[in-house]
Amino acid sequence: MAQRYYIETLGCPKNTVDSEKIAGTLLADGLKPTDDPTKADVVVVNTCAFIDEARRESIDTILHLDGERKRGSRLVVTGCMAERYGDELAEALPEADQVAGFGVPVHLGRKPLAVSAGLPTLDLLNLPRPRSAAPWAYVKIAEGCDRTCGFCAIPSFRGPQRSRDAADILAEVDALAVREVVLVAQDLASYGKDRPGEMGAGSIVPLVRAVADRVDRTRLLYLYPSDLSDELVDAILSTGVPYFDLSLQHVSREHLRRMRRWGDGARFLERIARIRSLSPEATFRSNFIVGYPGETEEDHDQLLDFVERAQLDWCGFFAFSPEEGTHALGLPDHVPADLMAERLAELREIQDRITAASRDRLLGETVTVLVDEPGIARSHREAPEIDGVVQVTETLAVGEFHDVVVEQVLGPDLMAVPVRDGAGGEVSRARR
Repeated sequence: MAQRYYIETLGCPKNTVDSEKIAGTLLADGLKPTDDPTKADVVVVNTCAFIDEARRESIDTILHLDGERKRGSRLVVTGCMAERYGDELAEALPEADQVAGFGVPVHLGRKPLAVSAGLPTLDLLNLPRPRSAAPWAYVKIAEGCDRTCGFCAIPSFRGPQRSRDAADILAEVDALAVREVVLVAQDLASYGKDRPGEMGAGSIVPLVRAVADRVDRTRLLYLYPSDLSDELVDAILSTGVPYFDLSLQHVSREHLRRMRRWGDGARFLERIARIRSLSPEATFRSNFIVGYPGETEEDHDQLLDFVERAQLDWCGFFAFSPEEGTHALGLPDHVPADLMAERLAELREIQDRITAASRDRLLGETVTVLVDEPGIARSHREAPEIDGVVQVTETLAVGEFHDVVVEQVLGPDLMAVPVRDGAGGEVSRARR
């Protein structure tokens, strides 16, 4: 009987892709997947190390699964924490049979292997992966980052940017056989800049167009605002998915310079307004860090004003987390935790109202949705796993596009019913 594996993935969509690459290697080794960790012979935890809260969640998950796993199984810890902390993590977690950094293969032998030193590494970025079980999939187009943002430790353990060959990306898109592809990377719009002799700066644009020729929906996540060129905007709009996930982080010019970031609120507002003039249905998401060292009341007021004026559809606000090895760790004027909490509450209250109004405006509208699973769908306005969803009747075929009318708003989610044709049938969209 074949051994079985279970993978628990924490963190961002990029980790999701890494987990699927790991699954591909385990399948090639003859293992079978299971969604029950108590029945697995190999339990893999793909950890996140972005901020302290994510690290605590990773540790809690490791300990929980160690308590659940069956006798004789192997517990493997991989991902960002394993890469970043290696020996330290292995020493602190004797429960783990193996701590494996990026690209280190899962050791299937019975003997515990606390740290994977000496094992050959694999090119995790370009490993094959199983066909997607859902009608959508993340596709990672690059690894690492060349930026020096003051709050971020990712370049220290993910390394500099390394872009994939366009042909390999497109081959993966074809093999996944999905209706929607979500392109991800640490710095998505910089794709190809590390390989100017082969692709040239700005090569994200032809890649987006090539992917869009293959699937019904192409969505981009994590766009650095300085790289959102007119050409890239036009390419995104031409895909039919006017969804813009902009990594803004703050809007005060002076504060952004402390963060080692580009831009300011006025430039961001101008860019958003231009996109809306081209596509009134454009949807915007962003994230902001609250309480980065040196953030003044004036900086915070600028952010409050921006949130009101920008009217972003989706927005996340996060308390600053001091990270080892970052520029911010040595900065003065750290913001007290209670003041950070007050600022977060102010911003979230405003954004909750804006998001609710954005969803309310869709009442009675006809939208085209992709059904991800029975009863759950998304329009172009909802990225998978991070935004709201559209609840639909379970009779709508999974993996197909359908026209539906929004009848009710439930917080960030919508409830919708199928549009009927003249014969009373449901209106669906043809596959490419």
